Amino acid sequence: MKKFLSIALILVMSLGLLAGCAGEPATPSGGGSDADFKVGFIFLHDENSTYDKNFMDAASAAAKACGLTDDQVLFKTGIDESDACYNAAAELVDEGCDLVFADSFGHESYMLQAAKEFTDVQFCHATGTMAHTEKVANFHNAFASIYEGRYLAGIAAGMKLNEMIEKGQITADGAKIGYVGAFDYAEVVSGMTSFYLGARSVCESATMSVTYTNSWFDIALEKEAALSLINDGCVLISQHADSEGAPKACEEKGVPNVAYNISTISMAPNTALISSKINWQPYMEMIINATKDGTEIPFDYCPGIKDGAVELTELNSAVAAAGTQEAIDAAKAELEAGTLHVFDTSKFTVNGETITSYMADVDTDDAFTPDTEVVSDGYFHESEKRSAPYFDIKYIDGITAK
Repeated sequence: MKKFLSIALILVMSLGLLAGCAGEPATPSGGGSDADFKVGFIFLHDENSTYDKNFMDAASAAAKACGLTDDQVLFKTGIDESDACYNAAAELVDEGCDLVFADSFGHESYMLQAAKEFTDVQFCHATGTMAHTEKVANFHNAFASIYEGRYLAGIAAGMKLNEMIEKGQITADGAKIGYVGAFDYAEVVSGMTSFYLGARSVCESATMSVTYTNSWFDIALEKEAALSLINDGCVLISQHADSEGAPKACEEKGVPNVAYNISTISMAPNTALISSKINWQPYMEMIINATKDGTEIPFDYCPGIKDGAVELTELNSAVAAAGTQEAIDAAKAELEAGTLHVFDTSKFTVNGETITSYMADVDTDDAFTPDTEVVSDGYFHESEKRSAPYFDIKYIDGITAK
């Protein structure tokens, strides 16, 4: 996953001519002996959040792979998207960390503040939008093209809907998916839309109803949202929220479920289908090694499924429809070859119209002003102009808000 740069390119970078997500890396100031090296991680919640647990597992695995000892790796959990993040970052610097990573969107401004103050420390942040425009040498964003994984997980959902139709459990026009979203941010909208497009690629009659909890992690609210969707006639549930609330509600009601970040088969053996996740371990290994070696970290990094950064968890063969794995494998091969584009504009409409142009908010300002054309060659180029998702079209035809 590392990027290797020519001497000429490093000279260009040293002049500050640094590009964005598809561009070139920033140069750490790091170095130092391995024995003295420390890395600190800031997590919004703790291991009870599926989102944070995915990061924690990746951080631990990366640290081990990089040969770090336990006292070289510091975790701070339950850090709000507030001054608490800056304080946590400053504390990690005081404790000797050469690299600090934070995992939540709202941590970004506080991480940037810390980066500007502690210029000898590298600060990396997941899901943010500022690094490619701020170009602060020791501040970096990363995400992954998770929309590819959600599309594939959607295929599993669509295959299950087809099976339910064939068995007479539902009618074709009753193939209604429920989606529990945290917020109506682009990240959630991009993910739910790609999931729906995957489902509809195999089940053309599928529709989807989405509801928001306005919280990243709330077990009770997420369970309540899932139950409300089921009561409204949704026959399959998916989510972009960070607790086990929705999967457990589905298990209680016998409703198939597609989750996020971790496998839920152990807690929902009769209803869990599959989950999509970002594999953060390769990125974390890269930033640890780069900081230790004083080599480059990209300002804005967005690997995809072909890079091993986007994954699906184990398919629950006891619940999934026959042929699901084969359908997923075929689509995955097309994604990796670049012959399938998730947001192919010939595959969806908005208010009955095909999108031929769209200005997205890529270089984010306070007003979230659209600034970049992102539709060309017949598809919406998600996460190619910036790592964090910017597909914010609410809603394509077939998706409605509850």
